[in-house]
Amino acid sequence: MSNPGEADLTPIEGLSQLAGWFAAGSKQRDAWRIGTEHEKFGFRRADLAPPPYEPDGIRAILEGLQAKGWSPILDRGNPIGLTKDGASVSLEPGGQTELSGAPVVDLHETRAELDSHLAELGEVAGPLGIAYAPLGFHPLATREQMPWMPKQRYSIMKNYMPRVGQLGLDMMLRTCTVQVNLDFGTEADMVEKFRISLALQPLATALFANSPFMEGKLTGFRTLRGHVWTQTDPDRTGIPAVAFEDGFGFERFADWVLDVPMYFVMRDGAFVDATGITFRQFIDKGLPGRPDITPNMGDWADHVTTVFTDVRLKRFLEMRGADAGSPEMMVAQSALWVGLLYDDAAQKAAAALIKDWAVSEMQALRLAVPTQGLSATIRGHALRDVAKDVVAIARGGLRARGFYEERHLSPLDAVLASGETQADRWIRRYETIWNGDVSRIFAEAEV
Repeated sequence: MSNPGEADLTPIEGLSQLAGWFAAGSKQRDAWRIGTEHEKFGFRRADLAPPPYEPDGIRAILEGLQAKGWSPILDRGNPIGLTKDGASVSLEPGGQTELSGAPVVDLHETRAELDSHLAELGEVAGPLGIAYAPLGFHPLATREQMPWMPKQRYSIMKNYMPRVGQLGLDMMLRTCTVQVNLDFGTEADMVEKFRISLALQPLATALFANSPFMEGKLTGFRTLRGHVWTQTDPDRTGIPAVAFEDGFGFERFADWVLDVPMYFVMRDGAFVDATGITFRQFIDKGLPGRPDITPNMGDWADHVTTVFTDVRLKRFLEMRGADAGSPEMMVAQSALWVGLLYDDAAQKAAAALIKDWAVSEMQALRLAVPTQGLSATIRGHALRDVAKDVVAIARGGLRARGFYEERHLSPLDAVLASGETQADRWIRRYETIWNGDVSRIFAEAEV
């Protein structure tokens, strides 16, 4: 979840203005960039427990990174994030540490940025006895054992989540993801990319499955994280049918977002609880009990960050379906979507592949994937076979870009050749050389 941004105090005048906020993200092709975000769990080497904010924990790590040129982001005086050269470090509610990478031109830069970040993090966290492991769901800690980070918005969400879903707090505290943010050219280009990526997000969830354990036990899920998202606040998650309706575009999406319930508004550096109303009600009637607060475009930008659809439209498209995994798999996730969406021929091939899929079929696939993984089917085809076609399209798209980025798809070739995802590999090791000891995953997943 992002760090708080600067407020835009421009008053809201109508739907076209809200739609224009999204449209302002349209870019010429030569300005398209790749932004990769990845989260990981910290753990104390001594006992494998999640580190606290303080003492000798997350706060100390953030302060250590400041010595390497990062500037702090404060929340009521507490460092809760960092910025440097277009990139940022932020904290998920349970202390999961996220790098939101700077916009880069090619996947080689993405990999170099990841390596540099992990090296810096290791230099600072190591002397504190803390290491990191990117996994989709925390394999050992209970919900109660996870710390809460001192971010104001999280206290609001902590109170709200249990009202709207069974596993929302687990999503906040015990999951990690890898995401890629990609640009669009025109409104029509956005629509096609949005539809392709929404339809294929369950496939990505299956390919990158990396969370079969909970509290030291097998769960029956290949991606427990994927399951958690099916039980988290249905008003703002999943595959929104509106994206596949005739006439869909910036304005129709803005109109849909207006009816997503709010979490907060920010005034004078403080978060004001706005749960219980939608943004449309906020515009029409104001914030209950706060006649002094009137909606502005900064509130709209903040509200958009609380929409958690499998692909999120902001001023770019954010792919949100994959578990965090090994560094190679995290870059492969970016490679998959860059290959599909940054070459015209590849994008058209991907659009043709999913053009007859019904939204109900996509949503059913999303529910099946957490347990079935690549064995799940759509229209009678195993997802493993569909994935082979999708990866082949992505490879052609990367080749056409001319940056020699195809090698970053190699981890997916290995998954499809063996049929074994990251989760399947962990399960196999749990049942053999680990002798049922899930704690051994930390040594092998450490980055």
